[in-house]
Amino acid sequence: MSDAPPRTARHLLRLADLDAGSVSLLVDVAQELSERPLEEAGRLAGRTVVLFFNKPSTRTRVSFATAVVRLGGTPIAVGPGELQLGRGETIEDTARVISGYASAFVIRTYSDQEVRRYAAASSIPVINALTDGHHPCQAVGDLLTLRQLWGELDGHRLAYVGDGANVAHSLIEGCAATGVSIAVASPPGYAPDPEVVEGARAVAARSGTEVLITERPEEAVDGADCVYTDVWLSMGVPEGERAARTRAFESYRVTPELMAKAKPDCVFLHCLPAHRGEEVAAEVIDGPRSRVFQQAANRLPSAQAVLLCLITGRLTAAG
Repeated sequence: MSDAPPRTARHLLRLADLDAGSVSLLVDVAQELSERPLEEAGRLAGRTVVLFFNKPSTRTRVSFATAVVRLGGTPIAVGPGELQLGRGETIEDTARVISGYASAFVIRTYSDQEVRRYAAASSIPVINALTDGHHPCQAVGDLLTLRQLWGELDGHRLAYVGDGANVAHSLIEGCAATGVSIAVASPPGYAPDPEVVEGARAVAARSGTEVLITERPEEAVDGADCVYTDVWLSMGVPEGERAARTRAFESYRVTPELMAKAKPDCVFLHCLPAHRGEEVAAEVIDGPRSRVFQQAANRLPSAQAVLLCLITGRLTAAG
């Protein structure tokens, strides 16, 4: 075991970049801010946070802008056509310039590699607000929702049914860090990245929890306290893939019949936007087990928690 002191996490690009205690801390702070939303109202007084969105956004954009205001700062939202990135300025030059103006940089884009390049050149916290590979802020809000519902996260089981992409990756990493067993059911060819799974299993082993990957939705939801799904055609996936994905995911729709195979008090979550009749039946998402709008509302205190913990240096990087 190394005797080196723990390293402060400068950015949040994926949950696996943090140690398990820091993931739990984010959920703790998010819960505190959900109960006392103006507790840290002066933390960003006189400062700005730049929000860069290269993809459409409803919950992430509005929650982060509001979170900055609740912390006493000013959000500046920009798109790709509003920065010199669109005219050939390098990612590194842009990062260095914005570091001189703002207290944090929130980015929603496609390439994880480009976000890592930006973070490497930035002297302020960089927050991944969704890339093709990860959606860590969504997972923090999800874990907050489950903490509110269950009281404690440890010892519960979440089933994710659908595309093993960014949302699934962050849920896998977040569940492993907080003692929640997770089972992911995806069609052949759409399973989560093995690197994400392997890393999460190493973390989960320390707490005795499970990371199960299967092609059978019924196996995933068996004994689940929560069933979670996402759209079949994520942002950035070519529209031409819709027909093939619809065929592949047809038997992965979350229906009342599938929910019946989980625990009787199992809840349903979806990161939204949802397509009723595709990945989820209307009777499920609009039914009594659904907690999707509580989940959506929790993106706000989660955004506050991420900003606050990064800016104040409270998070520790994974060893």
